[in-house]
Amino acid sequence: MEKPGKVSRYAWGDDYHEVVGDKLRQLLFWIKEQWPDSEGKVCVDIQPAMDKVWAARAGLGWIGKHTNLITEEYGSWIFIGELLLNLELDYDQPEVADQCGECTLCINACPPGRLLSPMCSTRICVSLMPRSNHGAPKISDEVAGKLEGWLYGCDICQDVCPWNQMTPATSEARFEPRQGNINASLSEVIELTQEAYATRFRRSAMKRAKLSGLQTQRARSLTQ
Repeated sequence: MEKPGKVSRYAWGDDYHEVVGDKLRQLLFWIKEQWPDSEGKVCVDIQPAMDKVWAARAGLGWIGKHTNLITEEYGSWIFIGELLLNLELDYDQPEVADQCGECTLCINACPPGRLLSPMCSTRICVSLMPRSNHGAPKISDEVAGKLEGWLYGCDICQDVCPWNQMTPATSEARFEPRQGNINASLSEVIELTQEAYATRFRRSAMKRAKLSGLQTQRARSLTQ
């Protein structure tokens, strides 16, 4: 019996780039109503901005050993966006101290051992392989044998993090899981046509992998 392919939580619902971007654009519209001369730019993960670093500098949390931002209220199950403004704003609270302590659960649980490396590498980290298929390295045989059923992304380091065990669920309807996104059928993914792929993953973060990325670099590795 075929085992389903696991999909990272951030891709269960609608594309977070669009959801977070919409909220930031609403905020920018309100700001312009209050300060007519203000200008702003919305950034959500794909612009050349150091999202996690600036979030930590802003006092939202700290960078955990799994390299994700951890907040006291939501753990690392968060999305980060920025609104760049031509306004001078008052600073918020100071930076939050690192609270990972001696915990190494994420490091110990990482299948390819990526967290033992001092630098993030798309050749090692399962979650970063490749969401965009343009110029991205193919999955090596060594890493392919450690995918543990992950078709798109990987949540292992976040699943084991103590800060993620009691976090509240989102109330954003657009993040509700789509049918077939939590446990995807690998055989169905391999048989998808370009038209069916475009329909199924419309407004989904999974569309960033491209059809060939899912079929040749993930699904076939998992079904072998």
